[in-house]
Amino acid sequence: MTHLPPISHPRDPLHGITLEKIVTTLVERHGWAELHRRLPVRCFLNNPSVKSSLTFLRKTQWARERVEGMYIAELE
Repeated sequence: MTHLPPISHPRDPLHGITLEKIVTTLVERHGWAELHRRLPVRCFLNNPSVKSSLTFLRKTQWARERVEGMYIAELE
């Protein structure tokens, strides 16, 4: 069985992309300090980790929307 690349959904650029993948990608590109500078949320400043950030972002809709927006903006 061959693995096909994920099919992108025409109206949702985040279709098939997990929040963990988004956070990991942004950290790899920018680092925690730059993420905090661009999106000033404490989970990116105080002992940042992917796990703690995911916990916060899953409970805090406005912060999740900003992180997803940053990721989408970098796709273009």
